[in-house]
Amino acid sequence: MHVVVAHEASAEAVTLHGVTVTPRSRALVVRWPNGGLVWNRPTAVLVEHGGQLRRVPIVDVTRVLQVGLVGVAALAAGVRLLGCRHRMEGAA
Repeated sequence: MHVVVAHEASAEAVTLHGVTVTPRSRALVVRWPNGGLVWNRPTAVLVEHGGQLRRVPIVDVTRVLQVGLVGVAALAAGVRLLGCRHRMEGAA
């Protein structure tokens, strides 16, 4: 049994006026003995029109902001830790 599995999947395609749109998503599945966690996120939309297939990526702005905020928080914590360490060395 795999504990962590990642895979990409397509949802049902929709066709309207000769344009077929197929949403794509990526799933991260984590399993443990009494349960698990599934995290799905959209990755792209496949658009087929006139015999040509085009992949339009989806940018998850919320995820970008969350990662940015975690980075800023880690940087602030590191600066604060270094500031406390510098003050403690100066007092000794």
